[in-house]
Amino acid sequence: MSDVVPDSPAADTDTAGNAKPYSVSELAFALKRTLEDAYGFVRLRGEISKVTNHSNGHVYLTLKDERAAIDGVVWKGQVRGLAIRPEQGLEVIVTGKITAYPAGSRYQIVIETMEAAGVGALLAQLERLKGRLSAEGLFAAERKRPLPFLPAVVGVITSPTGAVIRDVLHRIRDRWPCRVIVWPVVVQGDAAAAQVAAAIRGFEALETGGAIPRPDVLIVARGGGSVEDLWPFNDEALARAVAACAIPLISAVGHETDTTLIDFVSDRRAPTPTAAAEMATPVLAELKAAVSDLGARMHRSGGRAVEDRRGRVEAAGRALGRVPDLLRLAEQRFDIVSGRLAAGLARNAAAHERDLVRVSARLTPLLLQRPQAVQRQRLDGVAARLQPVVLRALERAGERFGALSKLYASVDPERPLQRGFARVTRADGSIVHAGAALASGEEVGIKFGDQVTRQAVIDGPAGEAAASKPTRGKPKASPVAQGDLF
Repeated sequence: MSDVVPDSPAADTDTAGNAKPYSVSELAFALKRTLEDAYGFVRLRGEISKVTNHSNGHVYLTLKDERAAIDGVVWKGQVRGLAIRPEQGLEVIVTGKITAYPAGSRYQIVIETMEAAGVGALLAQLERLKGRLSAEGLFAAERKRPLPFLPAVVGVITSPTGAVIRDVLHRIRDRWPCRVIVWPVVVQGDAAAAQVAAAIRGFEALETGGAIPRPDVLIVARGGGSVEDLWPFNDEALARAVAACAIPLISAVGHETDTTLIDFVSDRRAPTPTAAAEMATPVLAELKAAVSDLGARMHRSGGRAVEDRRGRVEAAGRALGRVPDLLRLAEQRFDIVSGRLAAGLARNAAAHERDLVRVSARLTPLLLQRPQAVQRQRLDGVAARLQPVVLRALERAGERFGALSKLYASVDPERPLQRGFARVTRADGSIVHAGAALASGEEVGIKFGDQVTRQAVIDGPAGEAAASKPTRGKPKASPVAQGDLF
């Protein structure tokens, strides 16, 4: 009689001592718990086949060898953390736990980690990825950008503690002193690819003229190592980030014999990080020597050009005639022409005189007087018609002017003053229309018809004038008594 697990369905027996029958679900889930307890951690090696990437993010696959096969599943939360991408025919080593799928009576492995089962598998996976990216045109030469000739800012993506950054900085300082911005990343391990891709995108996000200037060229650098050490630089996401980078990028990963995927998608590949620094920067001393050499060559070329043209001018001058000889010939022609000029002018004047005499015989004062008489008659007729119109217009204008003069006289504010009235104004110049509007102690001005203005102060509630004084006109000997105006 075999041992029975206490919490299993077999632990329950009926009164007759016979084992209680399992239900299908009880047996399936009991087997599932037994498998998970016994094989909670398994490290398994096999070849991948039948890879299915489900729309919900899970990956279903089969691991097999020459004699057996086992189903496997990678939940979507673990897919991003895998070191390699599951592909058909790839030999891998996976870790996970064995479990059962009760609905189908199948057992499977839930995969948590996956790595290639050797360098050959890694290289095979790399070749397949290279073929796919090459088919997309990411390796095409026409899409690679030229490096700037005189970079002002160089961006370096590498480890800040290794010898690589020191070599790069030293080489740039010797060749072309410029600003170098280092973006520190890890260059080995699972996090390396993501950090390098983030650094590339970070440099691209910098704005020109900002607090941190945007680099003119980027260098991704790492020292040499094994295939496994350099494997992060074969990551597909990193390769696509390098291909999409708008800044010219130099790949300097490993030594001269090392090749990674980003070497094919970058704009230039350098055999070493030091060589990348040389590609990115010119040599200042060489540029100065080249400029000096060009200046000397220009000076020599200018001297030769001047000498050549001087020789040509001298040769042309020898072929020309002597200046005195040329002047004498011109003087002789001038003398001959000037001798004929006086007779020619006399003949021309005589011919014009004859023409004038013939024409003047036909010219008489009547030719001018007749048109004048006709125009004078027309003007007299027009003047005779316009005179009554003008006179009537002047009469109407005079009448309107007289009416306006009477209207102006009737509305003249000074005219009532001539009839004995006076105008009372406040200190601000406004006219007082009623005595009730004045306050006690308020100063007012009183203007009479003789253009004499006096000032008074309203005193008391009755509005009596307490004092007055002349402001314009001649002063009088004694003040004039002013009665109550209101």
